[in-house]
Amino acid sequence: MKRVINLLQEFSIPLIIGVIAALIVANVAPHLYHDIVHHSLLSGYEWLNLHFIVNDIFMVFFFGIAAKEIAESFLPGGSLSPLKKAINPLLGTLGGVIGPVAVFFLLTSLFGVTHLNQGWGIPTATDIALAWLAARLIFGAGHPAINFLLLLAIVDDAIGLGIIAIFYGDPSQPAEPAQLLYVLGAMGLALSFRKMKIQAWPLYIFIPGTIAWYGLHAAHLHPALALVFIVPFLPAAAKDAGLFVDTYAEEKAPEPGHDHHSPLEQFEHSMKTFVDFGLFFFAFANAGVEFGSVGPITWVILLSLLVGKTLGVTLFSGLGVALGIPLPQGMTLKHLPVVGMIAGLGLTVALFVSGAAYVGDSISAQGPAKMGALFSGTAFIFAFGLAKVFKLKKDS
Repeated sequence: MKRVINLLQEFSIPLIIGVIAALIVANVAPHLYHDIVHHSLLSGYEWLNLHFIVNDIFMVFFFGIAAKEIAESFLPGGSLSPLKKAINPLLGTLGGVIGPVAVFFLLTSLFGVTHLNQGWGIPTATDIALAWLAARLIFGAGHPAINFLLLLAIVDDAIGLGIIAIFYGDPSQPAEPAQLLYVLGAMGLALSFRKMKIQAWPLYIFIPGTIAWYGLHAAHLHPALALVFIVPFLPAAAKDAGLFVDTYAEEKAPEPGHDHHSPLEQFEHSMKTFVDFGLFFFAFANAGVEFGSVGPITWVILLSLLVGKTLGVTLFSGLGVALGIPLPQGMTLKHLPVVGMIAGLGLTVALFVSGAAYVGDSISAQGPAKMGALFSGTAFIFAFGLAKVFKLKKDS
């Protein structure tokens, strides 16, 4: 059973099944789909529905896991330590944000949908788990392009989190910055826990984390980002074990009664299965789009992800090489377009940003935008084709 669970997690099966289930129900029985996702679970609390529970509560832990990977990347041995070896991938990350945004604005002008320009943040995201899976299948498990891509994806999503927090508040409820004092207080509390050497990760997550969630909610900013402000304060190991490496699974049986894992590692180990399988409900609640809703913004977002990411990553990292900033050993310029195309897999975070970008008067664009995010799954096919064109060998 453990092996089956690991395979389901590794290949993001719950997320994929959730997308398929949402598309089937939304197109076969759209009223039923709407009732499942938006029906109030408690009389008198219309806002308390599956969509709220998934997007405003469950996604707190999803972004918390992402924040954990970002925090660990700064530890010795991590992708951002020392910083000089991360310069070229960071240049690629910059291109992977600027490229899609530039293509997005160009295409909204060409398609005559500039009134939907607020969706510019959607194609900046990369689905870390799916990108990792695609890179392993294309390059092989030991190829340096995987770490290059994961570093790019993690920083990509860190930028995406900032975009959500700053640019995608609820337009019907103006932001109330004073409420962010709760978030500041939560960070101070988490810091005090760390200084007191508190090792129980749930105390950090459920006390300062809850306060941060309330502060963001009261400030009319997306509360799903609450743990992004708290997770970096969890005590960490002396060095980074690697992206998505579970040290519990790697080690032999520890000594009885002895737990040498840091709270940061314990948090991920305890929550990752919950998050990976919970992505079924996220996908079901967000990917239910009728096929007839495809519109110009669908193709704008899809092309911004596929073309913008590929061009941006290739040009910026290639410019770094020209300026004497090398790629990781084992990578060549031929790998960059493939890495950029894989980075166009924006599925999970792109769906999330689509729901945050198009609300109020522009909510009718939310469905077509989500279709663009879903179609970005084709990036794997194009990346595989590019790898064949450039005759890139898979690392055994």
